[in-house]
Amino acid sequence: MSRLSDLFKKQNERILNVYCTAGFPQLNSTLQVMESLQASGTHIIELGMPYSDPLADGEVIQSSGNIAIANGMTIDVLFDQLAKMRDRIHIPVVLMGYMNPIIQYGFESFCKKAKEVGVDGLILPDLPLFEFEHFYGKIINEYGLDFIFLVTPETPEDRVRKLDALSTGFLYAVSSSATTGKDKDFSKVALYLQKLHNMQLKNPVLVGFGIKDKDTFNAVCAYSNGAIIGSAYINALAKGADIHETTDQFLKAVLNK
Repeated sequence: MSRLSDLFKKQNERILNVYCTAGFPQLNSTLQVMESLQASGTHIIELGMPYSDPLADGEVIQSSGNIAIANGMTIDVLFDQLAKMRDRIHIPVVLMGYMNPIIQYGFESFCKKAKEVGVDGLILPDLPLFEFEHFYGKIINEYGLDFIFLVTPETPEDRVRKLDALSTGFLYAVSSSATTGKDKDFSKVALYLQKLHNMQLKNPVLVGFGIKDKDTFNAVCAYSNGAIIGSAYINALAKGADIHETTDQFLKAVLNK
């Protein structure tokens, strides 16, 4: 059983997945940020691999990625940083990124290395469904990695079911068709999440894009298994002086501890 499957078997509601950018705020901050998230109550860490053209990311995450790239973050550097991750990090870790740098690295080599360092799954928003089914999915499965597809309010029901059938770990429900970090009308989001809930999907559903505080976290948890927070946490990190203290305060406010 994967760490993600084990997590959802033990706790199937109010799961908090927090996104952080590898190499931000400093090149060697990655594990410190991850340890702080784990210590402060995060259930899943979504670790972003910075890329120069991140189509799904809003201004805040794009900025953090640009800083990380300027700091010297690359896939090779990231895997070096994660080499002994599992000595310290015990919760699920999912890598989020884009296909271009992974293909340049070598897709199978990337999956092999990800598995070796203890990564649990991948989120690759620009990996087409056809290419996943006919080529890349086999490689991902061979190395025992979960793969998480994204769905939006505009995704037709038959495609939602297909993406759910092919996903493992969880299904990523984008709250609206926009980039990360934008405010959302959660009355409309609720109708969308109710529709997904009524479909009785195979995978747990985590909601992302626009989740930023206790109120938005609670709002989406009413109709899903949990939420993904990214831009709000990156903003907090950018403004905070101490990573652990900033992370602890941010998560206490979200989780109402």
